[in-house]
Amino acid sequence: MDHTTNNAGVPVESDEHSLTVSPDGPVLLQDHYLIEKMAQFNRERVPERVVHAKGGGAYGTFTVTGDVSELTRADLFQPGRRTRMLARFSTVAGEQGSPDSWRDPRGFALKFYTQEGNYDLVGNNTPVFFVRDPQKFQDFIRSQKRHPGSGLRDHDMQWDFWTLSPESAHMVTWLMGDRGIPRTWRHMNGYGSHTYLWVNAAGERHWVKYHLKTDQGIDFLTQTEADELAGQDADAHRRDLYTAIDRGEAPTWTMYVQAMPFEDAPDYRFNPFDLTKVWPHGDYPLIEVGRMRLEENPEDYFVHIEQAAFEPSSLVPGIGPSPDKMLLGRLFSYPDTHRYRIGPNYAQLPPNRPVVPVRSYAKDGPMRYEPARTAAPYAPNSYGGPAADTARYGEPAGWRTAGEMVRAAYTLHSEDDDFGQAGTMVRTVLDDAARTRLVSNVAGHLKEDVSPPVLRRALDYWRSVDAAIGDRIAAEVNGA
Repeated sequence: MDHTTNNAGVPVESDEHSLTVSPDGPVLLQDHYLIEKMAQFNRERVPERVVHAKGGGAYGTFTVTGDVSELTRADLFQPGRRTRMLARFSTVAGEQGSPDSWRDPRGFALKFYTQEGNYDLVGNNTPVFFVRDPQKFQDFIRSQKRHPGSGLRDHDMQWDFWTLSPESAHMVTWLMGDRGIPRTWRHMNGYGSHTYLWVNAAGERHWVKYHLKTDQGIDFLTQTEADELAGQDADAHRRDLYTAIDRGEAPTWTMYVQAMPFEDAPDYRFNPFDLTKVWPHGDYPLIEVGRMRLEENPEDYFVHIEQAAFEPSSLVPGIGPSPDKMLLGRLFSYPDTHRYRIGPNYAQLPPNRPVVPVRSYAKDGPMRYEPARTAAPYAPNSYGGPAADTARYGEPAGWRTAGEMVRAAYTLHSEDDDFGQAGTMVRTVLDDAARTRLVSNVAGHLKEDVSPPVLRRALDYWRSVDAAIGDRIAAEVNGA
């Protein structure tokens, strides 16, 4: 049997008894192993994520099954490539320990350990979001969290923000529909949500949106089923993923992209970089890229999932950002929150380490254990340190000329209204049964302590989405 050691590897004398003057005497200060255990215990937790705090995940493999080499030179998407990866699924507003079956968007974060560094695709189980400008993101999240006075989740705060932010209508329609509570993580789609730039080997550019469609089939919980499950098993979704992989039923998703030629964006009928909008598939059909398979549970949840750090700024050659304001805000906010939550050297932790050599001039800081290995700690230098390969990884032709297109993206497009796509979803995507569930879900939510002024705005909000659905919600709320 292996013997217990302290954190320095020194064998310890006892796992059960503190060092004392006598069997019933006081504990001695020189019992350094006891002090180490108590001090370590006091520091076991890192700050939980402000959003996406409750989640779970697994390792797996991404295998390219299509040929998108004409769209991007990114190594992981070249024909036949297999890339190890990590996925984390989560709720958005709930804290650690909150029920997995609350009505909430689900995070869908992927990390690919590619031969050109880590690529992170940080999305949700919805193709759109509540706001389009990062100036409003913090306010949105606070409206979905707990009331500062009561410490309770507050529907009045939620509807107050939503009804004062009409751009939320499309996402709220998703949230209040069947997709608002997936049956399991295995039975939901994932989306990059934002628009990204793909560049091929010749420097040709396309705007793309990612779709990961579950191969297990879409399934959902009704509100009644979700409420019952919240009381029976708060960890139902985390448990389901773990046990499915453990019994050999590895879940899979097929990745597709929509690809818009770079030149189409300025004159498209709505702003293609607006996070509250989808691109109709009739305009830009899905193109198959590959398949994601999750097959390996982490050996330690804290090390591999709680310390996993996903960031949209982790972009590999051949993939870039777009003028999406929310995406541009996230390029800063995600790495910044990791530095606060788990420290400036978070990239050296096991789930975040790339599989390729790191030649960075970053140095020092708390908990750093890999030296920079740059010969001199600055660039440029005369001592053989790494140098940027501008010829190979520099900007493609015309990259900087995109400035005019970026400005054009935020001029008025013909279909830049806030309620149009939500109304189309209600009328043409949902069937009669789904519309009935939507009405029931919204009405039930509005009946819980929503103040009269906010309720009036909420009913107007839904009538703006669709007059008939708004009238049905109003009738149910008012008991008519």
